[in-house]
Parts: sequence; structure tokens; C-alpha cells
Amino acid sequence: MMGYTTLKTLHILSMVLLFGTGLGSAFYKWMADRSGNVTHIAVTNRHVVLADWLFTTPTVIFQPASGLWMLHLAGIPLSTPWVVVSLGLYLLAGACWLPVVGLQIRMRRIAEDAADRKLPLPPLYWRMARAWFWLGIPAFAAMVAVVVLMVFKHIPGVAS
Repeated sequence: MMGYTTLKTLHILSMVLLFGTGLGSAFYKWMADRSGNVTHIAVTNRHVVLADWLFTTPTVIFQPASGLWMLHLAGIPLSTPWVVVSLGLYLLAGACWLPVVGLQIRMRRIAEDAADRKLPLPPLYWRMARAWFWLGIPAFAAMVAVVVLMVFKHIPGVAS
């Protein structure tokens, strides 16, 4: 059976991967959109969707599973205030992330179609890009707060 320290290490590495992929994808997509180059935008959208499937989705699943497992191993009840707040913030981030995934897939299709036809991106793409951007702000803020809670919580009898 996996020990607490090993699980904690994997949990932290998973969060780093989640943050790195999310922030990196957001940066590259935002910069591609700002370029106005439809071919570049289409390729970047394709890569952002792929990164979500390869990296973000597994870490989104692993984070709560490993966190709940660590709580169990440490004997910490789910009703512990920092746990309740962390789970609520994680759900908020997820509520923002799920529509973002749908938007990314739709924007990828629109951008690929426009690139193939050598047309500019339609206004619908740019409306979705704005929604994608604004949904990312509360999701990112919530995840930063979860990391702060992960680091600064206090578990009696367990070394942080």
C-alpha cells in the first residue's frame, strides 16, 4: 500500500502538472489569438485541446482522489473547515473548467475550418474566446486558493 509521503508527493506533482498545463495552455492560446494568424490559432487550439486530454483531465481526476485518500490515511474528517473550503473551491474551478473544455473544442473546430477555407475567424469565435478567458479567471483564482490551503493547513500529528 502506498504510504502517505509517497501519495503526498504524487499529489503535489499532480497539482504542479495541472497548474503548469493550465497556465501554459492559457498563455499560448491567448497569445495565438492575439496574433490574428488563423492558421497559428487553429494549430494552437488543437494543441490546447490535446494537452487538456493528456495532462489536465488525468490530474483533475487524480487531485481529489489522492486528496481524499490522504485525508483517510491521516484520519481527517471531510467536515474539517479547510477541507470543506478546498473541496468547494475545487468544485468552483471544475464548474468553470467544464464549459472551457467545450469552448476549446468548438473554437478548435471553428479555427480549423476558417484556416482550411482561408477565411477570417467569425465573430462567434471571438465571443467564445472572451467567455473562455473570463471563465479562466475564477477557475485559476480558486485553484491558487486550493494550493494555499494545501500548503498552510495544519494537520495535528502529521508533518507538513
